[in-house]
Amino acid sequence: MCKWANTMTNRSGHFRRILLSVLSTLALTPVAALAGATPASADTRQFRGVNWAVPGDNFVEGPLVLDGLAQSDSYATVRAKADAVYNGFESLLGVNTVRLPVNTHTVGSSWWNAYRGTIDAATARGFKVVLAYWEDGAASGGRITDMAAFTAMWNTVTAQYGTNDLVHFEPMNEPHGYTATEWTNLAAAWIEARPSIPRGRVLVGGTGYSQDLRPVCADSRLTGTLLSYHHYAFFYGEKDYAGWVQSFRERLGACATRAVTTEFGAQMDFGLDYGDPASANNFVRYFRAVTDSMRDLRMGSIYWPALGGKISEYGYDRYSMFTLQGSGTGLTLGIRNPTGAARLRHGWGDGAAGLVTLTARHSGKCVDVVSASTADGAEIAQYGCNGGANQRWEFRDLGAGYHQIVAAHSGKCLDVDAASTADNARILQWSCNGGQNQQWQAQDAGAAGCAWSPATPASASTSPATPRPTAPA
Repeated sequence: MCKWANTMTNRSGHFRRILLSVLSTLALTPVAALAGATPASADTRQFRGVNWAVPGDNFVEGPLVLDGLAQSDSYATVRAKADAVYNGFESLLGVNTVRLPVNTHTVGSSWWNAYRGTIDAATARGFKVVLAYWEDGAASGGRITDMAAFTAMWNTVTAQYGTNDLVHFEPMNEPHGYTATEWTNLAAAWIEARPSIPRGRVLVGGTGYSQDLRPVCADSRLTGTLLSYHHYAFFYGEKDYAGWVQSFRERLGACATRAVTTEFGAQMDFGLDYGDPASANNFVRYFRAVTDSMRDLRMGSIYWPALGGKISEYGYDRYSMFTLQGSGTGLTLGIRNPTGAARLRHGWGDGAAGLVTLTARHSGKCVDVVSASTADGAEIAQYGCNGGANQRWEFRDLGAGYHQIVAAHSGKCLDVDAASTADNARILQWSCNGGQNQQWQAQDAGAAGCAWSPATPASASTSPATPRPTAPA
């Protein structure tokens, strides 16, 4: 087992006296697993994805020009821009899947010849691609109104990508204009018309705004397909954590083994702390419940959106996971909210499956928040292990080897006081805020094992949060 040592140079005398012997050889011992249902016998965790969208959303009666692209771009330019975007998706978040929109105004047009660069750049690096149809005039009100145009579009797309095992097809995004029977009939007809497409590469959306998988999952004509599931807080209002778990799981029915959550999301601006289990914020409760449920059920997911989407008064979709900088093909990305990104990776199965104690090898005693205080500034000490939540810690993966170390009883982080870089700075408990003084990296400490030191990951905004518009995506 790895032993964890703190190698910080900014220990306080107080901290050195009490904790140096503890943190010099800390053993990590799992003490509790995340609560949830027994994992399914099959899973869809191979999908670790994000949606790349048009600014303003993908419901466009015209060509689909994704955020960062220009309609004047050539195929080569689109592909170069896509490569830059995918570099960010992969390196910053560990993405291996991108969901892209198609419509009748794009496919078969001159723009399609360039737009295909987004697909080709993804598959060239081994990404899975989900191509989903957004209504564009050939569909309106959640129903197909021009079946000839819809059919011609899909015939072109499947002819060009049907033999590429990385490309998946979603016949219609959010078929909310259909009854359950009408929708399953249309989906079954789409599949029957394209027998060469393996069913495992077709994603059939749930009924409504892809909200309910039960009628689709129960239709034997759709056996073997994957299922596309959408779940947002604005669909269902305010709930506590348990209520969000129930809401997410209820509409899956018994279908989790075939389901991919192709749209879900929450505010990623203004510094909400998605690592805080005690948060009273509805978005935080929602996002933690959804990511915990997907992890427990071994479900893959595709976050909405990575880039693009509904543009707020701030000039971006407030749910967007990434910031976009640069111009031309020199595009770079940043994580908008590190705690949100960490929770998304948690939903994908990254990180520890439960809480741990930090135990000193020399004494067998545990790292402890004194008196189980939940206050900012509470002292950290060595104390006899007693199973208390103030001695249990969650290691929240922030990517690139960085973690927050979070007390289970308070949801607060191990913190270098006032972000000091000086010798004798205090180590204490403080509300998690994404600061660099709360982010730790494992380092090789030779024979002693591993070490934790504060490091410098992506920064996060700490502005106050405000609600997102409540219209369905």
